Amino acid sequence: MSEFDFASLHARWSFPTQVWFGAWRLSDLPVGLEEIGAKAPLLITDRGLATSSIATQALEIVKAAGMEPGFFHDVQPNPTVENVMAGREILRKGGHDCVIALGGGSAMDAAKAVAMMAGQSRPLMDFEDVGDNFRRVQTEGMVPVIAIPTTAGTGSEFGRSSVITDTQTHRKVIIFHPEMLPELVILDPELTVGLPPTLTAATGMDALSHALEALCAPGWHPMADGLALTALKMIDGALATAYWEPENLEARSNMIVASAMACTALQKGLGAVHALAHPLGARYDAHHGMLNAVLMPHVLRFNLPAVREQMATLAHELRLEGDDPGVAVLGWLEALQARIDMPSTLSEMGVEVNDSDIPALIADALRDPCAGGNPIRLDAEGVEQILRAAR
Repeated sequence: MSEFDFASLHARWSFPTQVWFGAWRLSDLPVGLEEIGAKAPLLITDRGLATSSIATQALEIVKAAGMEPGFFHDVQPNPTVENVMAGREILRKGGHDCVIALGGGSAMDAAKAVAMMAGQSRPLMDFEDVGDNFRRVQTEGMVPVIAIPTTAGTGSEFGRSSVITDTQTHRKVIIFHPEMLPELVILDPELTVGLPPTLTAATGMDALSHALEALCAPGWHPMADGLALTALKMIDGALATAYWEPENLEARSNMIVASAMACTALQKGLGAVHALAHPLGARYDAHHGMLNAVLMPHVLRFNLPAVREQMATLAHELRLEGDDPGVAVLGWLEALQARIDMPSTLSEMGVEVNDSDIPALIADALRDPCAGGNPIRLDAEGVEQILRAAR
């Protein structure tokens, strides 16, 4: 800690919202709606969950409480501006006074953006997380969100932002406002039990990437570091079990909580993993968590000279052996990914990066807000090095 002058150090920290945890807590949804004063909710989920028993059950629970919920499910795996604006139209026409976000990161991001855009007159892209753009938001036009995740990965239920694809520019854009944070999060591990193994693995790697990048981000935020370390330990103990034993409720519980903790920790910062995953996901419409999984070892290898202290701490917490903690953590990460059948290159996951695409990917990665949180300053040469190594 000698790099900090504690006499003059100032920091601004923010921690999350009200959380209800437990199996079958979905049934408490009407109580949550009553607590936030909502009477006409709009349930938002993605196309994959639209006809699922989870969505049907959520709608029936709300109806049984005497409410008529709206339902919007036209959300792509990488939600777009068009998805958000279509959702806002449904919300306005139905006179809905809150949003229930049900699903994985795609549904969460779309739902939070719809709730924020409910009463805005500016285009969505005017609220990109650049400078003080968030001050443009007319907060009185926003509606509250109850978030119910069905995956253990993005942790978007604890985020104050949404990642939305601009189809005009083929960019993933971060939309931010402090009041986008849901008013209530229901963490029900039962909702993740039916998640396919591939998605269990990919979303779990997303959570791991949040914790690892937050731990490595520069700056002093011991609370975020503590959450990140604990999340990494929980993921180490639970992810492979959740993958190979889908019905294991203890593993599912640990993963959904670790995901939440990792997302809370990432307010300290993210880095090159996300800075590159965003443009890759926008251009190739690839799964964000799987992109993070492929990129992580290559980014960690690139960053090792700057994160030796963090790697020593993490190696100690994970009880890894070896003379070089950084090498030990890298080996642990690659071994964990192999245990859950994660691809090791972009081409293995079906993303073929042509040489002609690389300049645009580099430019988009460098302008991504996450790039500034990398422990080694990113430049075009460094981004290209990582990208070619992962290709």
